[in-house]
Amino acid sequence: MIPLSDHGSLPAELASLLPGWLPAQRWFAGKDRPIDEVRPATLTVVTDGDPQLVHAVVDVVQGDRTEPYQLLIGRRLSGSPEVASTAWLGEGLYEASGDADLTTVLLDGMAAGSDIGPLRFAAEPGVSLDAGLRARPITAEQSNTSLVYGGQYILKLFRKLSPGTNKDLLLHRALQEAGCKHVARVVGSFSGELAGAPATMGMLQEFLPDAVDGWAMATTSVRDLLADPERHADEAGGDFAGESERLGAAVAEVHADLASALGTEPADRDELDRTVQAMTRRLDQVAAVVPELAPHAPALRAAFEAVRAEVSPVSLQYIHGDLHLGQVLRTVGGWLLLDFEGEPAAPVAERHALRSPLRDVAGMLRSFDYAAHQLLIGPPDGPEVAGHAMEWARRNRAAFCAGYARAGGPVGDPLAHANLLRAFELDKAVYEVAYEHANRPDWLAVPLAAIARSTDGGE
Repeated sequence: MIPLSDHGSLPAELASLLPGWLPAQRWFAGKDRPIDEVRPATLTVVTDGDPQLVHAVVDVVQGDRTEPYQLLIGRRLSGSPEVASTAWLGEGLYEASGDADLTTVLLDGMAAGSDIGPLRFAAEPGVSLDAGLRARPITAEQSNTSLVYGGQYILKLFRKLSPGTNKDLLLHRALQEAGCKHVARVVGSFSGELAGAPATMGMLQEFLPDAVDGWAMATTSVRDLLADPERHADEAGGDFAGESERLGAAVAEVHADLASALGTEPADRDELDRTVQAMTRRLDQVAAVVPELAPHAPALRAAFEAVRAEVSPVSLQYIHGDLHLGQVLRTVGGWLLLDFEGEPAAPVAERHALRSPLRDVAGMLRSFDYAAHQLLIGPPDGPEVAGHAMEWARRNRAAFCAGYARAGGPVGDPLAHANLLRAFELDKAVYEVAYEHANRPDWLAVPLAAIARSTDGGE
């Protein structure tokens, strides 16, 4: 690896340019506070010449928080790459994940098993990769960046880095070894160094061009129902309940495979106490900054305290950790789950902690509520429209739970753990209140209305 002092002006350029550039990137997780400093930690020349590709790990300092991020830096002395205008850092200098002339080297490195400085590229055991394919970025990605190579592979570049094997790669490998049919096959990866320790930088999977996003399917179904107010949810041509039930079964099977591959731990009374304390702590923090939540706080605390009465706590295991309709794909073969990193804002240790599978169930139930009600954001609609949205949400939530129970997941029937499931849902809604207040104030009504319905006894 070339020392930073031998990279000419690049370290100083990045330190100067990135504090103003990073907050505008969708994947940057530190939008909640100003950037004090950006320190280049490692710079590795991947391809030299014109254009040049440099792999960068930079430490972003924000008050008492310092977090490492991965960047691909392109430099051209002549010509102009076909990248988004938002990729430009300065004259001739840009973030190169969208430059197909440069990103081919990442796939080629995995195909060849190359080592470039501290970067280690490898195909998975027994996999032979096709090299030389050009990549295009997927613009819908948020917390990371994904590149599709020739319609065959998809490479996820992890933006905010953590030491060790990334949870997404860890769980995909475990599920693949268990023969799980609800994940896309991992075919390669590359790693680097973070404070002298190995860290996952990217994960390569098979790309499934026929796949459809679960959120898109669900909201299309809601739109179809709302367009014909004379029909009920089970009569609409776009009824989604069958897919919701199949999705529930898929999630249960993934949970069962994770339990089999990586084991479980019993949840004792102390674990229930810790769960209640964590939920209450989040509630207090969010209510302190979102006044609209404060009136619901007593009822929420009561719902969280009810968890202590759980007769048979659900065992703990690895779970998805951030499951919603945007994290699942429907293919001709069934449902696939994506992005097992966990909640992006959570600390690494928390994302790797064993949790109740009911947390994933609760996340998906909240997502059905979002799919139903996000179309109502804006000027108020008539009660018939709101009633249809609620009908859709209830029908699909019930179908999902029925599918989960039918498949015999680790928790059996989620509805048999009513207090715990309700508490997890409400805790997720409190998290959503904080997120919407900070990022999409117009959406704040969605989680607040769900909290009101649940704590008022209407659902």
